[in-house]
Amino acid sequence: MPVDPRSGVHFELHGAGRPLMIGLPLMASHVEIFGPKSAAILTGYLDRLTDVYQVLTLDYPSIGRSADIAPDALTADRVCQDLLSVADAAGFDRFAFWGYSWSGAVGLQLAARTDRLSALVIGGWPALGAPYAEALEASTRKIGKFDEGARVVLRNDEQYAQWSNFYRSVLGWPETAATRPAPIPRMIYFGGDGDLVEAGVPLPIASRIRASRPALAAAGWTTHEIPHHGHEVAHRPDLVVPPVRHFLDRHLGTTAEFSGRSGF
Repeated sequence: MPVDPRSGVHFELHGAGRPLMIGLPLMASHVEIFGPKSAAILTGYLDRLTDVYQVLTLDYPSIGRSADIAPDALTADRVCQDLLSVADAAGFDRFAFWGYSWSGAVGLQLAARTDRLSALVIGGWPALGAPYAEALEASTRKIGKFDEGARVVLRNDEQYAQWSNFYRSVLGWPETAATRPAPIPRMIYFGGDGDLVEAGVPLPIASRIRASRPALAAAGWTTHEIPHHGHEVAHRPDLVVPPVRHFLDRHLGTTAEFSGRSGF
């Protein structure tokens, strides 16, 4: 049960090959946290990746077997420092990062702070026009009022405030950096019906990714829309992994078969 001694983060390594870190909603203690029925989701990702990639999953933030982080300490700077520390502990020098939703937002911050990424995959979160202020408002409204589903990954009710603190820390972030030429390949994917409403606050995720396609294309991003699915598409590795695997294989020098359609 490896634990990074600097950050206190528990992590697991699966397979062998090119290093790939995957963030929430996958976790090192995924089944332990979500129960036996969730095993198919985790294995659905790992079985489609670990023949070529060494996949690092981690319990983060303050979930599973990892150490606690004070909610007001969860800033973008802290998160990125912790993830790079875990990469060190896992023996990763350069690595691809794959995040979804909140960890998609994290991936953008990580790419802006380090040159150790070999590729960046963002799911379910806009690289441009991201609803940071809306996410902050929704998460603040839900403090003390969140549903039981959120409590599954929390150790105590006070911990929910960590999400508000993260989003507060990235307000005003110059996200136009996402459209600057980058030395690494970048991909964004989303469920076509993936706009959300949280605590009465609209979170336009799919619609903003769709609207930003021209700017992202000009900056070299690959986009992939999964039609007829919402934000929960992350729970469908059969739909998500093939296009992402195709992208990673193509840019990181591996080979794979993919019959779907990606890009614009």
